[in-house]
Amino acid sequence: MARRATGARKIVVTAIAWGVGLAIFFPILWTILTSFKTEAEAIASPPSFLAFEWTLENYAEVNSRSDYFLHFMNSVIISLGSTLLGLLIAIPAAWSMAFVPAKRTKDILMWMLSTKMLPPVGVLVPIYLMFRDFGLLDTRIGLIVVLTLINLPIIVWMLFTYFKEIPGEILEAARMDGASLWDEVVHVLTPMAVPGIASTLLLNIILAWNEAFWTLNLTAAKAAPLTAFIASYSSPEGLFYAKLSAASTLAIAPILILGWFSQKQLVRGLTFGAVK
Repeated sequence: MARRATGARKIVVTAIAWGVGLAIFFPILWTILTSFKTEAEAIASPPSFLAFEWTLENYAEVNSRSDYFLHFMNSVIISLGSTLLGLLIAIPAAWSMAFVPAKRTKDILMWMLSTKMLPPVGVLVPIYLMFRDFGLLDTRIGLIVVLTLINLPIIVWMLFTYFKEIPGEILEAARMDGASLWDEVVHVLTPMAVPGIASTLLLNIILAWNEAFWTLNLTAAKAAPLTAFIASYSSPEGLFYAKLSAASTLAIAPILILGWFSQKQLVRGLTFGAVK
């Protein structure tokens, strides 16, 4: 009886998991399908799921109208640059908070997390004016700096959580063997936290890749990433759904491929320390 109940429960849980997964993925699937429709079919009611005339016209027009490669390279440079810069700052910070905590360490962590609760529009004007005065508007360096600051609390919190799971006795043993602070962080701590660092890296690349508010407000043409590439297909005359879907598919394809091939590493890192 127990085995039957366990088997039935497993089937129900699996069905629910598949249902939730399909519900989450359906908007992406619908966007991909719409990108192969004509504009008339894209706004048809009732909509057609698969029974429509497939066309590559939208992709051809998107590629002829916009420089996809430029936007793609901007996204790659900005997301990788901001994530790597954030890791360079966060690894020493998380190490000090995890292994040499001060009286106010928890307060600092909560303060860093509280900065994520502020609506970005609340600091748009001062940041825009500072970027204008320092000549950082529509530059990759400017976006790398602002995205680093935005995602830094998440990076520090994730690394702090991973580092807390590493026994301090290992670092003490390294010190007794004569390891310097640099050796301790680079040769002992970092290799042990590779799953956590890798998942932090991947998650923050995704966050930086999808950031739209700052990229749309601080760029115009030269440093515009794929989020601005997508936004360029909405106009005062209305939304061109098929072309907008084609642009969106081209923008999300690289990050979907990255997520697909790195899903095991991402899950391993996100669950690092959950089970001892």
